[in-house]
Amino acid sequence: MRRKEGKNMVELDCIATEQRNENSSNIDSSSVYEMVRLMNEEDKRTALAVEKEIEKIARASEVIYGKVRDGGRLIYIGCGTSGRLGVLDAVECPPTFGTDPEMIQAIIAGGTEAIFRAKEGAEDDKNEGKEDLKRIHFSSKDVLVGIAASGHTPYVLGAMEYARQAGAPVIAITCCPGSSIDQMADIGIAPTPGPEVITGSTRLKSGTVEKMVLNMLSTTVMIQMGKVYGNLMVDVKATNEKLLERTVRIVRTSTGVSDELARETLKKCEFSAKTAIVMILMDADCEEAKRLLSDNNGRIQEILKQTGEKRKAEKE
Repeated sequence: MRRKEGKNMVELDCIATEQRNENSSNIDSSSVYEMVRLMNEEDKRTALAVEKEIEKIARASEVIYGKVRDGGRLIYIGCGTSGRLGVLDAVECPPTFGTDPEMIQAIIAGGTEAIFRAKEGAEDDKNEGKEDLKRIHFSSKDVLVGIAASGHTPYVLGAMEYARQAGAPVIAITCCPGSSIDQMADIGIAPTPGPEVITGSTRLKSGTVEKMVLNMLSTTVMIQMGKVYGNLMVDVKATNEKLLERTVRIVRTSTGVSDELARETLKKCEFSAKTAIVMILMDADCEEAKRLLSDNNGRIQEILKQTGEKRKAEKE
């Protein structure tokens, strides 16, 4: 990114997300139906853009899993829409997967207030990105994911520089391949959905591809951690009526028992779906089920695999 001499002014010509979309150049004179149809056509490009980055996303997921498995943290950092998407992904993990809120955190330029009210100037402070990581005692045990559609945001660049100096792996999510953020990262994930329907409004396609990548990263990490059995989120926290019923359904679905037995078993283990499943499948009490889960990194499949191998050896 170039800045005009003597002016604190970003030149946008070289930023992919700031280019004009010829397909929507007359959108203001279109019917509402045509506006919606056009946006839908442009949105179709997002999944194809992410598809081209699958290998890098998988590599990033493995790096993140290695860190959180060993007690480190996944830290998202970004500004504006990108920062809010990081916050959204981070806050959804505890209720969905039963994670400690400290494990996956998100930092947004401008602090908590910026989640609800735009503080666009905050993104220009490179030093503040570093300071925000210092405030949470970021270290080499952690992993940083910098999110910036334009790929040049000073705040995110400052944080990434600090993370590299700390010896932590750095991952980038941007819509501009070859940008400063992409080049600074150990793994640069850069889907390119093309110019926005409304020029420069990166809350649209750019935000969509960022959200898709974040979904993939956090979900695949959670699967590796044993938070999923089959395709059921067995570490869900039953913190409201809907989630309680979901927990009962997960236990029924994965074990084939009656609704009554599922509820009785859940009551014995503080409504932990994973523990209840192991209790039923292994004919174990709550403490034994917890021990089995602890010995197998929380992975039900590993418990069943070991049991199957043991039974096979006994028969032989």
